[in-house]
Amino acid sequence: MVKLRVTWRKSAIGYPPKQRRTIRALGLRRLGQAVQHSDSPVVRGMILKVRHLVEVEEVEE
Repeated sequence: MVKLRVTWRKSAIGYPPKQRRTIRALGLRRLGQAVQHSDSPVVRGMILKVRHLVEVEEVEE
C-alpha cells in the first residue's frame, strides 16, 4: 500500500485562512513536521491546495 509523507516546509503566514485550515486538516501543527496519510483523492486534493507550502513523497508500507 502506498502512503504519502507530507512535510510542512513554508510558513502559512500571509496566505488565506482557507489554506491555513487545510494545513491543520492535514494534521500539521508546526513547521518542519511530517505526517503520513493513505493515498486517496481527498488527501491529494488537500495537498494540491497547499502544494507551495508542503513537500510530498511516496512511502511504501
